[in-house]
Formats: sequence, C-alpha cells, structure tokens
Amino acid sequence: LQMLQWTAAGSGPRFCLYVHHTDAEREWAYDRKSPIGKLDKGLDEAAKRGWTVVSMKEDWKVIYPHPQPAPQKSK
Repeated sequence: LQMLQWTAAGSGPRFCLYVHHTDAEREWAYDRKSPIGKLDKGLDEAAKRGWTVVSMKEDWKVIYPHPQPAPQKSK
C-alpha cells in the first residue's frame, strides 16, 4: 500500500495497480478478514483513488509458470 501511495503522490501520469490475492488453489488467498494478511485499507484506498484492482483468480491465466527446460547448446 505504501508503495502505491508514494507512486500516486508523484507528479505526471501514474498507474497504480493493486493485486487482490483471491486464488487459494494456485497461491495464497487473503482478503479483508484473512488470518494471514488484511487488505481492507488497501482495497478501500484503491476504490477511493480509482486505482486498478486485479483479481489473481479472475484476471490471471498463469500465476507460477512451469519451469522451462534450458535451451540446448548447438555443437
């Protein structure tokens, strides 16, 4: 939240994106009343300031990509 507040306070064009951790199957999910992280201040401020809020569950196709094999060196 503090990084977004700092970014928003600057002059000129700014883009503030707030990541809402909503996908318990692929990552940790936490929200306003979560035991591992509370997002109430951030979600409230994002709504008040018009920041973009993305849902990891709804908006992200991939969260942690599968490792790709290293390319083979040609001889």
